[in-house]
Amino acid sequence: MPLMHFHVVKGARTPEELRSFLDAAHDAMVEAFKVPVRDRYQLVSEREPSHMIVEDTGLDIPRTSKVVLLQVFSRPRGKEQIAAFYKLLAETLQARTGLAPSDLMVSVVENNDEHWSFGHGRAQFLTGELPLPGAKA
Repeated sequence: MPLMHFHVVKGARTPEELRSFLDAAHDAMVEAFKVPVRDRYQLVSEREPSHMIVEDTGLDIPRTSKVVLLQVFSRPRGKEQIAAFYKLLAETLQARTGLAPSDLMVSVVENNDEHWSFGHGRAQFLTGELPLPGAKA
């Protein structure tokens, strides 16, 4: 947790490019959100070009076939932390994968601790198996 779901145009990247992209995004997440390194949950959905429309809300942002729409599902984060994540993610992806910042759109969807189960049919944040934010270890 957080869960990162990447939506990309089918065939726009090789499997190696996708892995490099996912690694870079994870590193940005670890740094910005201060999550453990093994706190990695990522999905990639490849879409036919005709099944993915990512415009710019009138901001005059150019897009290419390399466009990425990223949905991040996470427990609540502060505005500053989210803004820092957007900036770091764009910088990291550009530096390590060549993704133009104009080809990155991100939406963070917040939920609460009771909305997560990591396995065994338990809500690990609620059972105490995982610490709650701000809890002393």
